[in-house]
Amino acid sequence: MGDEQTYTITELAREFDITPRAIRFYEDQGLLTPARAGRARVYTKADRTRLKLTLRGKRLGLSLAEIRELLDMYGGVRNSAQQLESFLKVLAERRAALEQQRLDIEAVLLEIDMLEQQCHALLGHNAEGAAAAQAELARHIDEAGIG
Repeated sequence: MGDEQTYTITELAREFDITPRAIRFYEDQGLLTPARAGRARVYTKADRTRLKLTLRGKRLGLSLAEIRELLDMYGGVRNSAQQLESFLKVLAERRAALEQQRLDIEAVLLEIDMLEQQCHALLGHNAEGAAAAQAELARHIDEAGIG
């Protein structure tokens, strides 16, 4: 390992605000493969990056299998044309799925804004403002083709 910076399980748990048990679980699932110094786990910068990407994948709602697939892609880009073409296809699919998620999130945030306006209007006994916000929300949902 030489002079490469390493981390203990406690340091990573503290940095990412998760439990050592969670880190051991990701190791059991094959997402992390730390070296050992006796019984202690020794994590490299690459392990830290894999943990960071695992936690990001979890926030995005990916399954552990999907996270593992992404990690394998990050760490395993080979030079064969066939593997690179396959990698590009998977990346394009991931991008399309994330772009759709972003559109969905933006739409929901806009709807939340309208609901907040409606609530504020009702709290301020502004029935006209509440009705306008409700109508705007209904129009937005109708235009979006939802429901």
